[in-house]
Amino acid sequence: MSRLADEMNKQEPDFYIQGILKGDVAILSRAITLVESTKETNLELAHNILRGLRIGTEKSFRLGITGVPGVGKSTFIEGFGKEVIKRGHRLAVLAIDPSSQKSKGSILGDKTRMEELSTLPGVFIRPSPSGNSLGGVARSTYETILLCEAAGYDYIIVETVGVGQSEIAMSKITDFFLLLMLAGAGDELQGIKRGIMEMADALVITKADGDNINKAKAARTEYAQAMHLLQQPESGWTSRTMTCSALTNDGIAEIYDMVEEYRRFVLANGFFPARREQQKLSLLKDAIDQHLKAQFYSNPRVQERLKNARPEEIADPFGFARKLLTDFLKKG
Repeated sequence: MSRLADEMNKQEPDFYIQGILKGDVAILSRAITLVESTKETNLELAHNILRGLRIGTEKSFRLGITGVPGVGKSTFIEGFGKEVIKRGHRLAVLAIDPSSQKSKGSILGDKTRMEELSTLPGVFIRPSPSGNSLGGVARSTYETILLCEAAGYDYIIVETVGVGQSEIAMSKITDFFLLLMLAGAGDELQGIKRGIMEMADALVITKADGDNINKAKAARTEYAQAMHLLQQPESGWTSRTMTCSALTNDGIAEIYDMVEEYRRFVLANGFFPARREQQKLSLLKDAIDQHLKAQFYSNPRVQERLKNARPEEIADPFGFARKLLTDFLKKG
């Protein structure tokens, strides 16, 4: 990726801007590669592209999807994605893959897991390495969303690698959080953190087909009761619990209708635009934190003092940290 990004860096921002606005998939992919780069010159070009695109549309809808391992996220997304296209949208799927610790590259290859969906017109699927980002939501995901929206994709699906801290990051970049669960896997609420369920706008029991239908219905009842006890979300929306089978396509259209009902609901009560603004502010603060942290740890004086820290300094970690920060801020 580094060599390719270096070659792309030779192009002017306008080359990418015009190509993206025309919906050129190849140029969009190359721009995303720049966004995913860790090289400063490539990131500067990527940010110039984003500024030139004058991002700011509220016409798109961003759906976050996660679930326990084996729940069938990719299979669900393929079935749901077909419904999205059927309803007249252009769809971008951003699948956040686990990363190779050596290459930092994407290792799952979601296009091979969504073969039918990837061949449909108006569909763009982009596996993206999670790298070292919190819980698997890539650092560049938000900017990738903006690029896809500028290219005319009005329905964005973000799939994370699993259930964990990634959902906190996902809530800062998506409009709707869909949690997928399995039935018949032991204690239905085992391992499900209360915080994740509180964040979910809807919970869907997958693989509700064949001999598993009754188990799925029972799980839906159990989850619905649990969801009912949770705190009412800020949006005023009542979280839903549903079942589906991506294999038979049962329930897929109903889930789309439910998500669309949510969209209309939060647009009508003003929550949708308010949340988008809230998300931008949260992302700004996160970006500041990341840049300050990077500058601090790359500072030679800080590195030297940490390397040669005395036992009595380490014995008071908070006090030592305060001294390090004070010295760093005073001297730049």
